[in-house]
Amino acid sequence: MAKQALKKVLITGSGTGFGYEAAMRLAERGFDVIAAVEIYAQVQTLKRQAVERGVELRVEKLDVTNAGDRRKSLDWGVEILVNNAGVGEGGATVDVPAENIRHQFEVNVTGPLLLTQGIAKQMVKRGAGRIVWVSSREGLNVNPFTGIYSASKHAVEAIAETMAYELQEHNVEVATVNPGPFLTGFNDRMFQTWESWDDDPSQRLFDYSKLAFPRAQFDPEAVYATLTAVAAGEVDTFRNLEPKSMIDETKHLQQVPWERKVTDGLGARHQAIQNSYEMSPETPVGD
Repeated sequence: MAKQALKKVLITGSGTGFGYEAAMRLAERGFDVIAAVEIYAQVQTLKRQAVERGVELRVEKLDVTNAGDRRKSLDWGVEILVNNAGVGEGGATVDVPAENIRHQFEVNVTGPLLLTQGIAKQMVKRGAGRIVWVSSREGLNVNPFTGIYSASKHAVEAIAETMAYELQEHNVEVATVNPGPFLTGFNDRMFQTWESWDDDPSQRLFDYSKLAFPRAQFDPEAVYATLTAVAAGEVDTFRNLEPKSMIDETKHLQQVPWERKVTDGLGARHQAIQNSYEMSPETPVGD
């Protein structure tokens, strides 16, 4: 099966953000799109939005943590899988409650991997396929208060890179897309999850009502374009980080742990943490 023949694409987490726009754009390009959403309440909304956009796509309820939902996807004949569904849990690694840690990994790692296992084996039998993991720049670097989310994306990076080796002999392509800080609402929502923690607030190391996402955020158009192109097979690089202006910084920060001393900065607040106190939510780049 030639690369151009891969047409049926399943995109998880298509109700909002990157997944939504990629689903619409791939449908506009003539792909047979299955746009998956987490809950039934999102199904009719997305169908209506597709009509308003003037595109045809199929909308399915698929919660990646639900075994029944994953099982029914095996009947859809998926040729391109875009693992986009994900959640972000904000908070210090020493504060995030156990339930929230488990949920983070179930949604971002375990559920998508189990979904991929079944679909990947169908691709192997077919002799062709494409799997795109929407990871994050946080899968390559870390920042204070996003460590649990970052840990889940580091796991995604390990899975995707290993999977690429394992499936290459079966003509199944594997790629990652690594968005940096983009203004979709996702990053700022991470810094609100503490509001529903089931814990003792007096034991928290930080007062999260005073913190915000610590970086200015970019217009998401670059990710929309790159994710669509990678899914369509128009880009053949394994790792695809946006914005490209952050590639050098990302590579530099990957070297920092090799040089860091355990005594560096002891007794003083790290600047990245101070940034969370000084930043306002939803700050766009350039403002």
